[in-house]
Amino acid sequence: MKIHEYQAKDLFRSFQVAVPNGKTAATAPEALAVAEALGYPCVIKAQVHAGGRGKAGGIKLARNRSEAEKYIGEILGMTLVNGQTGPQGKLVRKLLVEQGLHISRELYLAIILDREKAMPVIIASAQGGMEIEEVAQQNPQAIHKQHVHPVTGLADCHSRNLAFKLGLNMTQQKKFSQLLAGLYELFIKTDMSLVEINPLIVTGSDDVLALDAKINFDDNALFRHPEIAAWRDVFEEEPLEVEASKYDLNYIRLDGNIGCMVNGAGLAMATMDIIKYYGGEPANFLDVGGATSAARVKEAFHILLADPKVRAVLVNIFGGIVRTDLVAEGIVQAVRGMDITIPIVIRLVGTNEEDGMRILRESGLNFVTESELAAAVRRVVELAKGD
Repeated sequence: MKIHEYQAKDLFRSFQVAVPNGKTAATAPEALAVAEALGYPCVIKAQVHAGGRGKAGGIKLARNRSEAEKYIGEILGMTLVNGQTGPQGKLVRKLLVEQGLHISRELYLAIILDREKAMPVIIASAQGGMEIEEVAQQNPQAIHKQHVHPVTGLADCHSRNLAFKLGLNMTQQKKFSQLLAGLYELFIKTDMSLVEINPLIVTGSDDVLALDAKINFDDNALFRHPEIAAWRDVFEEEPLEVEASKYDLNYIRLDGNIGCMVNGAGLAMATMDIIKYYGGEPANFLDVGGATSAARVKEAFHILLADPKVRAVLVNIFGGIVRTDLVAEGIVQAVRGMDITIPIVIRLVGTNEEDGMRILRESGLNFVTESELAAAVRRVVELAKGD
């Protein structure tokens, strides 16, 4: 789960991670009142779940009241569009108004999980303010990593090592170490999968502050943090993904035209790869899970077919835990109640496979069935292209 920058900074404050003074506003008068209270210069920042807001016109520095009024009017209510929002963009419903600071340096700092080593890794770079992917490609030696064993935790030597590599002076090193200690504690205690500060700034007075904040939480651990789960902003999420989450379905919308319904994340990834291999484009990732039911499959089908870009559907189910006859019943129930004009290719293999295929054949519905995955994928690609 993602949260807004202002929510992330509220968490930062509670763990002694230094951030600029600021306050959120949902209306133009509220935002102007915050700007006046903070004084000028101040920064007007769009609050949406996307990076690259500055390049898209969502972050402006106001040097006086007139500029603050102008930028507040421009940003609040705008549809912010960039590569991370998609062409539809995101509507700006809230602003974060922060004090302007004298920035002497911009750094990068993040903590993520290294799944290969099964421990958190801190990533830091002296080249803040840039996309970290660009830095990694153009200047990989500028990225510094520090793994932290989950049993022993963050040590002073970790912080000193990173501070030295970032070229911080003694005063800055102390403040950096304090900030990193709070950030690591927050990362562990709230079950984050990512916390990123870009840029982490050093001011002219040697303060070290998080100028930006991006946080992702592990959805599987949110039951331990109901206060954080309550911060979910469904307006920032793809509507079909929100609907899928109500039924514990793993759904991610993509840009292609072949709808995919699969059980198991690994099989779903492999299915999408094979679709690409045969020249098709998947329209989604939809994992109905290992222990599903006819009702759940029916809901999954409704969500999958609600995407107007879908030109053909591939159902690829391996019946290990799940019974393929239940999947077939769910598909039949879903399709019977809908006016479907696009082709549906189905591959059911595994537990109760014969019963599942019989249910599909006897349904009287126009399904294309295949027993081999390659044949099923080739067929759905042809049908999606209108061949």
